[in-house]
Amino acid sequence: MTNAVTSSPKPTALITGASRGLGAAIARELAPTHDLLLGARSADALRDIGQELPEATGWPVELTDYAAVAAATEPIRRLDVLVHNAGIQDLASIAESTVDQWRNTLEANLIAVVELTRLLLPALRAAGGHVVLINSGAGLRANAGWASYAASKFGLRAFADALRLEEPALRVTSIHPGRIDTDMQREIIAQEGREYRPEQFLRAETVAGVVRHAVETPRDGHPTEIVLRPTSS
Repeated sequence: MTNAVTSSPKPTALITGASRGLGAAIARELAPTHDLLLGARSADALRDIGQELPEATGWPVELTDYAAVAAATEPIRRLDVLVHNAGIQDLASIAESTVDQWRNTLEANLIAVVELTRLLLPALRAAGGHVVLINSGAGLRANAGWASYAASKFGLRAFADALRLEEPALRVTSIHPGRIDTDMQREIIAQEGREYRPEQFLRAETVAGVVRHAVETPRDGHPTEIVLRPTSS
């Protein structure tokens, strides 16, 4: 994996949360057609996907460290695709939630997304770029025990809508997948005290394919929202 942002005839895509799960699947989908910047909290986290995609560029930065994010985005002068995949799922009922739990969820899932996008707007404008936000079914309907997570995802959808209006030269796509077969999903099912059955969930590769199709939509079309559900739901 390279360590510097270089110019290339290929379009460039930055994917956050690219070290595993859905983010890594999106990286695999876009790798044949894009130069990739793979985001994660640390270089160590990117080791495996970097070995798999050696032509990609590592982009390790903690997205809630805004000074570090500003420094990491400064060399990026042109960006064709920005995929916001990083986020957290810290679930609790309203009665059992805390101020810190709400603050951390909103910080990671919404505020960090807004700031990264804001810093990259000049690069996105230069390319007439495409912002893809991995939202959730919880961004359309809140469920019991998911209040803070749903609030962050509702806010993410509102941000996408506003960005689409304020930056008409960009394309902005909100993708609302149902539950995906990932390590994070296994942790959630364990918290819920249920048996994990992967066939009940979307495959990460399926959602990644939807991201690729959105990015490849001809310029006369603007895929604004995509809702994807497991066939077993």
